[in-house]
Amino acid sequence: MNHKNEGKNPPAAAGNQSRSNQASFPASDLQDEGNAEQPVPRPTLLFVVNVDWFFLSHRLPIALAAKKAGFHVVVTAADTGKGEVICSYGLEFRPLLISRSSFNPIREVCALANLIILYIRLRPDLVHHVTTKPILYGSLAAYLLPHMAVVNAVSGLGFTFLNPGRGRVQRALVKLLYRLALHHPRSITIFQNLDDLRLFSSQSLINVERAVLIRGSGVDCAKFESKQQPQGAPVVMLASRMLWDKGVGEFIDAARMLHREVTDARFVLVGSIDRGNRSSICKTHLEGWVQEGVVEWWGWREDMLEVLGAASIVVLPSYREGLPKVLLEAAATARPIVATDVPGCREIVRQGVNGLLVPPRDSVALAEAIQTLLRSPKLREEFGQAGREIAEAELSEDIVVAQTLDLYRELLSDRWPRDTAGKVPS
Repeated sequence: MNHKNEGKNPPAAAGNQSRSNQASFPASDLQDEGNAEQPVPRPTLLFVVNVDWFFLSHRLPIALAAKKAGFHVVVTAADTGKGEVICSYGLEFRPLLISRSSFNPIREVCALANLIILYIRLRPDLVHHVTTKPILYGSLAAYLLPHMAVVNAVSGLGFTFLNPGRGRVQRALVKLLYRLALHHPRSITIFQNLDDLRLFSSQSLINVERAVLIRGSGVDCAKFESKQQPQGAPVVMLASRMLWDKGVGEFIDAARMLHREVTDARFVLVGSIDRGNRSSICKTHLEGWVQEGVVEWWGWREDMLEVLGAASIVVLPSYREGLPKVLLEAAATARPIVATDVPGCREIVRQGVNGLLVPPRDSVALAEAIQTLLRSPKLREEFGQAGREIAEAELSEDIVVAQTLDLYRELLSDRWPRDTAGKVPS
């Protein structure tokens, strides 16, 4: 793979902790004791993620594809009780002492030391770091193991970059650490959108020849099938974690404006409170909006196919994204989208094709765009079908998995999984 060309012109493209430490592998993965051939050692792939549920929602398909290809796959992440779920897929889980929101120096040094010890004990052939702290600390730890290859997945810029008025010293430190981490000599960095890649390049945080563009975690277009528009009063939905920087405040303002125009539409928030994020919205605010009659709050939902099927319009007025999974799923289910014209969102939403883009932090423009779609069932239908076509052609899970495994293959070279005869499986 020519990284020079890809970087400059990328393709379009809850459980018991003690049991969570146990690997759980199907019998088909084990060598038959009666087989005279000696098993060829499987290379180890380690995923380092900030929290276990994020791995399940965003990286599980890649891990399962790697396991099928012959890897021993280990996942380490902060344990919120999903370790047993991860093990149920035949993967190994190791709890990680890491906090997404903490900047306590002692805790951060402990997190780094925890990773160093894990890497030395496990000696993985390939490590896939996902989200900021795993990238920063994991890449620094990787310098101690010369044999190890590294994939860094930048899934968004995070709170430090999104709030320029806060933490100037902290932001400078994060940039310094990024510069060290992303220049690891045996690494490739994945960006989800071209804007983030260009930003990192302009600040010399990344060598573009070691960077590629892979659009998010993809969407399972077989599972998230095209849905017809629901009957009855239109449902305008924002589905995300309940964070201010997802544009929830602007969504509430827009709902108030449209209610004053006596619209019969229902405005719905779907998602949980994320107490580990400093942009989290408190329960008091959410319950107050519900009591006011502005919105319905459905909380956290796992059945997103049914949830999106109940939506007439999907809205995400976020301030910046990596590549939002909910918009991938909305496009696949043929839902028209209103989103902000920011990195990540505009990777999915094409203005006037499958949705409408509005300026960030602009409640009036957001209300006007929603109103445009509320007034035109025909336009909602057209946008939805176009979104489905985009998802199938450019954003499917199969595409993302194949592109990621190609990176693994290039980085590992002769350490790619082999069969019992020592041959690379076709």
